[in-house]
Amino acid sequence: MKPTQNTLEPNLYDTRFSPADTKEIQALWGPICNFLQRWVDENGTTIDIGAGSCHFINRIRSKRAIAVDVNERNLQAYAAPHVERLVCSAVTLAEVPADSVDTAFASNIYEHFYDKDDVARSVEEVLRILRPGGRFIIMQPNFRHCMDTYYDFFDHRLAFTEYAMGECLRSSGFTLERMYSRFMPFSTKGRLPRHPFFVDLYLRLPVAWRVLGKQMLIIARKPDVS
Repeated sequence: MKPTQNTLEPNLYDTRFSPADTKEIQALWGPICNFLQRWVDENGTTIDIGAGSCHFINRIRSKRAIAVDVNERNLQAYAAPHVERLVCSAVTLAEVPADSVDTAFASNIYEHFYDKDDVARSVEEVLRILRPGGRFIIMQPNFRHCMDTYYDFFDHRLAFTEYAMGECLRSSGFTLERMYSRFMPFSTKGRLPRHPFFVDLYLRLPVAWRVLGKQMLIIARKPDVS
């Protein structure tokens, strides 16, 4: 039986990112979270789906913060003390009650799934756990803009454009609030400066996204109860 989420050995990521890389990446998430904060309820509950190194959930301002990852080692190593840890697949969030989360976030996880059925199930689970009016924020490589280097990463299995991801969200019951075809560069492994100052400057200049942006940013909302 196939796994329901990426379960490649952790040493793949240990090889990909040196300790120095990890430290730099942690720092650049400060300005990214400052940018995304406008869509996150500071007084609510935020869940990070496939939290990995917990760059987002450790820094976003939220009354309650939950990190979900299939790899317990990630949560033990990276989750901040204030972050609750939940070891489970992003496909089955059974331990999270329905209508209990204000904001869900997923960054660079759906390209690692084994098939699109699991992606659809994950999106449906996020819809279930969100409160009416809650938001789902997705950052994801946009194959339209990075197809030449997309499969340079061994663990990339699926490819999506913003329209495909948007169609999945809409068919699951979400409404789309914002859709940016180009947002962040494809990978932190590139030559672009990783200092927080330059990341903050980049985020303030959407014209730069049109040139360097290879990842999509989608803000979806669970409809309010009528």
